[in-house]
Amino acid sequence: MVTCFGMGASESVPQKSIHEFTVKDSRGKDVDLSVYKGKVLLVVNVASKCGFTDTNYTQLTELYNRYKDKGLEILGFPCNQFLRQEPGTSVEAQDFACTRFKAEYPIFQKIRCNGPNTAPVYKFLKASKRGFLGSRIKWNFTKFLVDREGKVIARYGTATAPLSMEGDIKKALGEV
Repeated sequence: MVTCFGMGASESVPQKSIHEFTVKDSRGKDVDLSVYKGKVLLVVNVASKCGFTDTNYTQLTELYNRYKDKGLEILGFPCNQFLRQEPGTSVEAQDFACTRFKAEYPIFQKIRCNGPNTAPVYKFLKASKRGFLGSRIKWNFTKFLVDREGKVIARYGTATAPLSMEGDIKKALGEV
């Protein structure tokens, strides 16, 4: 069954938690997001050829290294919808992040963040926290902070540097 949503329509989703979704890893294998129950998640639509790439990937890696042992997981979803700034394959996107930015967090299969073919997990994220342009993702490196129960607690735009979110991450981890 295909459900279409208008550009400005708000999407309703039956899921109450990100843990109810299954996504594909960069090689096309299913990953049940329930494996992240009990973790604080930072979900990001990533791109390798964006003006925000260096800052975001560098700081995401720094945050991950700082908080992974305290329960933070970063989930990267390559997306080529914004000026085709993630043109390669999902595996190439993962290799780029791991090689150039030493990312140890998962980079999943390329997805669509907007439009009729939006990935179900992104429909959930956008329905949970609307942004400046309503639910629509404006650009690469939009970030969603998800609590240990799988509920979206914050949304950050492209220009929000990952390290500037550290206080919110610490609070979500129960460190404040």
